[in-house]
Amino acid sequence: MAVVYLACPPSPEAVAALAVGDLVYLSGEIVVTGGLPAHKRIFEYLDRGEPLPIAMEGVFIHLPHMVEEQPGSGYLIHYANPTTSRRFDQWMPRLIRAFDLKIVGGKGGLGSEVAEAMAEAGCAYLSLLGGGSPILSEAIKEVLQVEWKDFPPHFRLTRLRVENLGPLTVGIDARGVSRYQALEDDAQQRLPEIMAQLAARREAAQAADGTGN
Repeated sequence: MAVVYLACPPSPEAVAALAVGDLVYLSGEIVVTGGLPAHKRIFEYLDRGEPLPIAMEGVFIHLPHMVEEQPGSGYLIHYANPTTSRRFDQWMPRLIRAFDLKIVGGKGGLGSEVAEAMAEAGCAYLSLLGGGSPILSEAIKEVLQVEWKDFPPHFRLTRLRVENLGPLTVGIDARGVSRYQALEDDAQQRLPEIMAQLAARREAAQAADGTGN
């Protein structure tokens, strides 16, 4: 396991060097949102062939946030906290390919089809701290741009400047190697053994209280 300090937007070589389990700290500009409405609107822009109001500069993270516009003085950052990425599995392959994303992130991983798209694009998935809002929020140094203000704040498309955002764990590397798929495969392999153990315990309990056949 390595500890990596990554500048954003990251180079393809830097992303390719990441391995599952590495700890990463991001510094630079990232694009974030937290909900399905933003993903659907991104697809509408893609379908129309229109550029997004915020350029995707290689890093896209599922990070719901609350920032309050202060007239004449920018934005006040209240909090940022990751959301579950698996909710967006159906959207992510196209987004990764369309914008040539190099880093995506959130909580809980992404599915096997997304991992395939990531391997094609040389993209890695970073897992953010669940419940780590104070640490993550402290790393946000500036709100650079907020779009789609007709959405609730955490659904808006936002560009942030962060400094040492982390620690973030590499859950899927740029070759498509996935910690989440490995855990799922292991669970499936162990399932017959687990079910057999549960059946044996149930039979033993029934025999002990006289309810067994």
